[in-house]
This record gives sequence, structure tokens and C-alpha cells, in this order.
Amino acid sequence: MENYNKDRLQLIKGEFYMRKDEVQEIAFQIIAYAGDAFTYFNQAIDSAEQGDMEKVKKQFQKGTDELKRAHDAQTSLLTYEANGQEISFSIIMVHAQDHLTMAIFAQRMAKHFIKLWKERRSEDV
Repeated sequence: MENYNKDRLQLIKGEFYMRKDEVQEIAFQIIAYAGDAFTYFNQAIDSAEQGDMEKVKKQFQKGTDELKRAHDAQTSLLTYEANGQEISFSIIMVHAQDHLTMAIFAQRMAKHFIKLWKERRSEDV
């Protein structure tokens, strides 16, 4: 157990479990970071439609940064579980995973939409 923050774990029937409030705290981090990423990717698409490619780069990068933060939060949970620690089920975590999945999808779609807007703008010249 020396690799784990014991404050996040509770001993139940001889097994260490991540406390539900800790799982929910991480879930809310994922929701916040993924939600911000989703917003930045959509803003990047809007900026591409307006032809502001400098803004597109900044917004897309901010989205990518927030998506990484969401992934890092998720990885902390995956690490606990991969090392044999039990994690309490939480519907909030399910919701967080949904947000993360949608942010990943938004990033992929933003790449395609940005490319299409660039192509359309170059054809209009």
C-alpha cells in the first residue's frame, strides 16, 4: 500500500476500497475538464467557420489540454483498479465517463470540421 494515498482508501473486511466521496471527486474533475474541452472544440469549429484560424489553433489547443486533464483524472482511477483496489460504483462516474467520451468525439469531429472549413475557404478565394 506504500504507493497509494491511504487517506483515499478505507479498509472494509480486510480489503482496501477507494472511498465513494473520492471517486465522486475524481468524477467531477473529469466532468469539468471534459466539459471545458467539449466547449473549446465547439468554439474552434465556430471560429473555423468565421475564418479565424489563429483563434482555431488556440481553442483547439485549450480543448486538447483540458482533455488531457480529464484523461489524467480517469487514469488515477484506472491505476487504483488495475492494482487490485476496489472502487465504489457511482452513477456520477458513469456520467463522467459519458462526458469524457463525448469530449473525445468532439475533438475528432472538430478536426474534420476545421479541415472542411479550411478547404471551403480556400475554394472561395
